[in-house]
Amino acid sequence: MHMAAIIAAMFLDVRHLRTLVMLRDCEGVAAAAQRLHLTQSALSHQLKTLEERCGGELFLRKSRPVTFTPLGRHLLALAERILPEIESAERECGRLARGQAGRLYLAIDCHSCVDWIMPSLDAYREKWPQVELDLSLGHSFDPVPALLAGAVDAVITSDREQEGRVAFAPLFRYESVLIAANGHALGARRRILPPDLRGECLITYPVSERRLDVYRAFLDPARVRPASRRTAELTSIIVQLVASGRGVAALPNWAVAKYVEHGHVQSRRLGRAGLWATLYAGMRREEARLPYLQAFIATAREVSARNLAGIRPLSR
Repeated sequence: MHMAAIIAAMFLDVRHLRTLVMLRDCEGVAAAAQRLHLTQSALSHQLKTLEERCGGELFLRKSRPVTFTPLGRHLLALAERILPEIESAERECGRLARGQAGRLYLAIDCHSCVDWIMPSLDAYREKWPQVELDLSLGHSFDPVPALLAGAVDAVITSDREQEGRVAFAPLFRYESVLIAANGHALGARRRILPPDLRGECLITYPVSERRLDVYRAFLDPARVRPASRRTAELTSIIVQLVASGRGVAALPNWAVAKYVEHGHVQSRRLGRAGLWATLYAGMRREEARLPYLQAFIATAREVSARNLAGIRPLSR
C-alpha cells in the first residue's frame, strides 16, 4: 500500500509525525510543546487523541528520555521516511509557484538549430539545475500543436504562426545562403536569384516546404520550382551531399560557416538583399513570463550572440 494511503487509513497527518519527531528530539512533552508553540496540555491532548486513533500507547509516561513503545517506534520510522519527502515537495511547490523551477521540454523544427542550442542548454543548466530539460526534433510533427497540447513547453522555430495562444520571443536574425560544390557553375555568380535554381536538385531537411525559408520566402513568391528535391536529416550529411555534387542547399550562414572556411563547399547570397529570417522561441502565452522560461530566452540570446557568426542579435 502506498504510504499516503497508510497515513490516510490511520487518520494521521503530517502534524502528527512532526510532533512525534519533536517529542523524541526534545526528550519530553514540556520541551516539545515549547518548540511547537503549544501549551503542554494542548500537546498532551494531541498525543492522547493520536493514541486513541492508533489503538495503543506511543511512549511511556514519565520516562526520561522519552521511551517509545513498539507502536511509537513504528510511527517514528514512518516519519523519518515520509517527512523528508514532504519537506522536499513543499520546497519544490514553492519554487514552482514562484516560477523558479519547472519543466522545459523543447521542440526544434529547424534541424540546424541543434548546432547552436546545445551550448545554450549547457549554460542554462548550470544556472537552473532544478528545471527538468528535454529536447526533441520536430520534423515528425507540427511543434505548435504539440506546444498547445502540453507535450512540449517551448518551440524553436523560424515560422511565427498567427496563433493567439502562443507568445513568440525573438532570439536572433540569421541569413540563409546557398551552398554548392566547389567548381559548381553557380559559384560564378555574386548572388543567387530564384530562376537560377530551376535546374538544380535542392537538398533540404525532411520537413514540409511551408516550413523551409528557401521555399516560403524565396522560391514560392517567384513561382519557381527546383528540378528536384532530396532530403537528409543532418546538416553534416547535407553538406557532404552538396560537396559531392548531388545538389545544392540553402542553410543558415552560421551552420555552414566552418565548412565554407575549410573549403569543403562554396556559398553565395540568396537574393539581392539576402534571405533573412528571425528565429523565435514560442511558449504558451500564460506561461511566457515564468522566470525560468525568461531565463532560457536570455541565455539563448546571450550564448548565440557570443558563438554564432553572421547573425544579428536581438535584445528583445
